[in-house]
Order: sequence, then C-alpha cells, then structure tokens
Amino acid sequence: QVRLMESGGGSVQAGGSLRLSCAAEGLIRNCMGWFRQAPGKAREGVALYYSKNGMTDYADSVRGRFTISRHNAEATLFLQMTSLVPEDTAMYYCASGSLIRCEFDTLAGVPDWGQGTQVTVSS
Repeated sequence: QVRLMESGGGSVQAGGSLRLSCAAEGLIRNCMGWFRQAPGKAREGVALYYSKNGMTDYADSVRGRFTISRHNAEATLFLQMTSLVPEDTAMYYCASGSLIRCEFDTLAGVPDWGQGTQVTVSS
C-alpha cells in the first residue's frame, strides 16, 4: 500500500502560480498523476507521469500552463501550475498505481489516493 500526501495548495489571484507536491510512502508505482474536483463537478484528470518512459500527459485545459514532474529519489510528484485562472479552483488529488497503460481512465480506478489539497484562484 502507498500513502500519498499532497501539499502546496492555497489561494492566489488569477495569473499567479502554485506548486503542488505529493509525497509517496511505501511501494512506489510506475503511474502517478493529479486529478481535481470542483464543487458540483465531476473529478477530472489534470496531469500524468509514467516513470517507465518518462511520458507525461495533460488535460487540454491545463496544457502549456501546468508541468508535472517526479523526483524519484525522494518519491515526490510535483505539479507546477502557472497562469492560473478561476476555473482551476478545485481540490487537487494525487493518485498512484502500477499500470501497464498509464492513462487518466486507468489511473482514476486505482485505490491509492491522497487526501487532497485545495487550490483557490480569485479573479
């Protein structure tokens, strides 16, 4: 089992930046990613990292603004968020899984999730 702990959320104005961290304890898995859920909306995938080949993927809404990375030695996943807009306001969660196919729909079904960190962007 993996314990995931997110941090780095906060309140910023539109155009600002935040860096989220997800520290993993336990077995480190090859597919990790960030999801978010705003009040009244479905959870959506934000960014993926597949350690097998260093592949990354992003939701269209954040592509070019967010960057996912992973510090393997420290078993920490990061999400650098820039040019934030109010629509980015949500609870952000990280997830981890050992997957052959590392995609948003497969990672969404894994059992290992963090508790979330809140991001609020004001206009």
